[in-house]
Amino acid sequence: MTQPPPARPGPSAPSGLPALSAADASGLRETLLEVCSSPAWAAAVAASRPWHDREELHAANAKAMAELSAADLHDAMAGHARIGTPKPGDAVSEREQAGVRGVDPSVLDELRTANAAYEAKFGHVFLICATGRTADGMLAALRERYPNDAATEAEIVRGELRKINEIRLNQLLDERQ
Repeated sequence: MTQPPPARPGPSAPSGLPALSAADASGLRETLLEVCSSPAWAAAVAASRPWHDREELHAANAKAMAELSAADLHDAMAGHARIGTPKPGDAVSEREQAGVRGVDPSVLDELRTANAAYEAKFGHVFLICATGRTADGMLAALRERYPNDAATEAEIVRGELRKINEIRLNQLLDERQ
């Protein structure tokens, strides 16, 4: 059984970690902004090159995420769809929120209501690493986090964004080998 040839990367998609590490500044910035929409995060990760292995790239992600200001966190969250409402046509959003596909419409209604209350309280979308989570699990997490104060919630969001970025970085490297 023969395997298909590996997919060829596009012009802004360096192949694997060595190519990502050696990418020109504008191409790398564009690629990193597809992972996380915070320009400050993308700049910090890019400045940490070269990465010799995934662990170094993940460490750069964690360090950059830890150093983001409140405004930078808002930039990072702006790239994410509301939980329960994946961006139509956005394969990443749809893949990450696969747990809401085919769910009972009443659960989606509860998610919309809880999201609206969360957004009114915190001023941003509810952000959670949705990969592998069910709609019911995300709704439970949203309800659990709603009583948090703004500072506690900001740190939870920072951690969730770090996890999302790790998954996206791994997929980026795996897809472009």
